[in-house]
Amino acid sequence: MKKLFTLLTVLLLAVCTKALAQGWPQNYDGVMLQGFYWDSYDDTRWTTLEAQATELSAAFNQIWVPQSGYCNTTHMQMGYLPIWWFNHLSAFGTEAELRKMIKTFKSKGTGIIEDVVINHRAGNTNWCDFPTEKWNGKTMTWTLADICANDDGGKTKANGYNVTGAADTGDDFGGGRDLDHTRQNVRDNIKAYLSFLLTDLGYDGFRYDMVKGYAAHYIGEYNTSANPKFSVGEYWDGDVQKVKGWIDGTRANGSIQSAAFDFPMKYAINDAFGQGRWGRLADATLAADQAYSRYAVTFVDNHDTGRPKENGGAQLYANVLAANAYILTMPGTPCVFLRHWKMYKQSLKRLIATRKAVGLTNQSQIVKAEASANGFALCTQGTKGKALLLLGDVNNAQTAGYQLAVEGPKYKLYVSDGVDLTAVKAIKGEDAGFNAPDFCQVKEGERCAFFEAPANWNNTITCWQWDKGYNYTGNQWPGAACTKVGTTANGTHVWKWTWNNSKQASSAGNEGIIFSNNGSPQTADLPFENGGYYTAEGLLGVVKPVTTSITSPFQSTPTAKSLPVYTIDGKALGHTADIDTALKTLPKGMYIIGKKKYAVK
Repeated sequence: MKKLFTLLTVLLLAVCTKALAQGWPQNYDGVMLQGFYWDSYDDTRWTTLEAQATELSAAFNQIWVPQSGYCNTTHMQMGYLPIWWFNHLSAFGTEAELRKMIKTFKSKGTGIIEDVVINHRAGNTNWCDFPTEKWNGKTMTWTLADICANDDGGKTKANGYNVTGAADTGDDFGGGRDLDHTRQNVRDNIKAYLSFLLTDLGYDGFRYDMVKGYAAHYIGEYNTSANPKFSVGEYWDGDVQKVKGWIDGTRANGSIQSAAFDFPMKYAINDAFGQGRWGRLADATLAADQAYSRYAVTFVDNHDTGRPKENGGAQLYANVLAANAYILTMPGTPCVFLRHWKMYKQSLKRLIATRKAVGLTNQSQIVKAEASANGFALCTQGTKGKALLLLGDVNNAQTAGYQLAVEGPKYKLYVSDGVDLTAVKAIKGEDAGFNAPDFCQVKEGERCAFFEAPANWNNTITCWQWDKGYNYTGNQWPGAACTKVGTTANGTHVWKWTWNNSKQASSAGNEGIIFSNNGSPQTADLPFENGGYYTAEGLLGVVKPVTTSITSPFQSTPTAKSLPVYTIDGKALGHTADIDTALKTLPKGMYIIGKKKYAVK
């Protein structure tokens, strides 16, 4: 009887475990970190991430890392053309280092999510020869029948490779061989690979790359077999109905088997925070739909969107912290981008701590979501209180019954009175933030902007800048000429536009700035920030004006204990008796205080 009871218990546990494989946990309060960006070989080394395990685990519940399989090189290889599935030497470190990193994070309660690329593969020595591999007593072999017959638009077959698989069940991927998921051999090999990632290497779940490349129901089959704790698909589309359709398509045994990245929200974020179109935040997204918020993984940028536009990106530079405050106040599971973490670590720690203090989850209810001409107000209900986020320039919101938790450029985050903010207040320190090149300077009262031009633009850079009432660059396209002010360490030239104090009447409905190569090519309409530092993709940050007037803590009249303060070029700023305070007040640059040189970074 005891043996029978034990057997029944084991069987019951097995059934329950399988039942948990339903895409993403219910009422999940975790926050995710994308632990890489494109070419992040130093920042994402397994040993580098492991060294930060204590700090990262205090903020994040999962860390998503790149595809870690061997791609026949460890130099400048991100892993998106996989070759080997069971050998995990990569550009980010050895397999032993990977295993140790995963184990260290797991000991601190943080899971590692693998970027799984199973839409396509690359050949070992030629176009189509996938390597034979062995694991757990199984030998995985491949033939030309495992590759879609219409691979690469039919070019693979036309080039002499007799691929005989079925037609692709999704979008074609140029550059890699599209796997035929209708083939039992392909599916069996994939299931073995996924099992290896979870049970052998120790990953907690999967981020599926390019899931538009094959039918959604295969994800349901693979996850039902592998049983990951977490699964999220990259269904790159701004149409929320299409993303919902893919999520529904992953059903197996009556249950959804995968979450999806909230790309509809990504596009709304770009328009709201990049162009001031605040009403876009009220549009349909996964996270805003209570029926799908459980399966929404929200983000501001990722390794693809955080690259130049020609590489598929739409990088959000403007108001990055405010955008992160938005995803951290919304339902869904927020995924913070490593680039943002590096620049705004302390502020993001406070925002994450606030989310947890309020008890927000992926299925929290939205109480209010209202756009105005100048901003957006969002209120969500957590298990411990409410969070009220004011974005842009919302000045008339009712905050009675709330306490301010975190604030920054273009955002203020309040929580209900009575919510314990001890953990939030305990986070000290300032963000690294944005640092423009030293040669970029803004005079007090100057209206200007900087532009880091693409390498293929010639030396005629022009600026077009306007607001709702006036054009500040002559009102005749392509606008005013810019002046080259320096060259970055990467060899790109930086140009500066300065307003000449004349303006022409304009009737535009917004405010913005465009840089162009004398008209073409040009940037998109970018949000104007005085002193803004721009690239072709958007606003990177703002250069603070150099103080030219004598202000506190500087004294116009010297005392016996005060010291003269000069800029490096000899401009007198006044006198100070407190060097430390003066250094905290001065903008970035070099200064002479007394007879000593000081650098403000």
